[in-house]
Amino acid sequence: MAGGITWFEIPVVGFDRAKKFYERLFDVAITEQQIGQALMGFIGSHEDGIHGAIVAHEWYIPSEHGVLVYFDAGDDLNMMLARAEAAGATVVIPKTLISEDIGSMAVFRDPEGNRIALHSKH
Repeated sequence: MAGGITWFEIPVVGFDRAKKFYERLFDVAITEQQIGQALMGFIGSHEDGIHGAIVAHEWYIPSEHGVLVYFDAGDDLNMMLARAEAAGATVVIPKTLISEDIGSMAVFRDPEGNRIALHSKH
């Protein structure tokens, strides 16, 4: 689909802390690679539907004021939201019904200070 998300990068300062957080959140192993001055931690693959990385670099500054990315949380986002909290996230907006057709959303602040959103059909 034109306009769909093909890649994302989440700014981090505490790379190891962020790596542990996102590995726990998505239940995946993150592969690290130094690319130029950036330390990148690759999350998932195109096959599993997650295509992005956590990135530590002087140009990447975590913020709750930047772009908000919504991750698919499966059938019910409560499980992923609970994993986020257990891993150190702060819930900003609890599970909230958008509409019966669209489903529900929630927003949390990761341990780096970024706002991240979750979406589910229920």
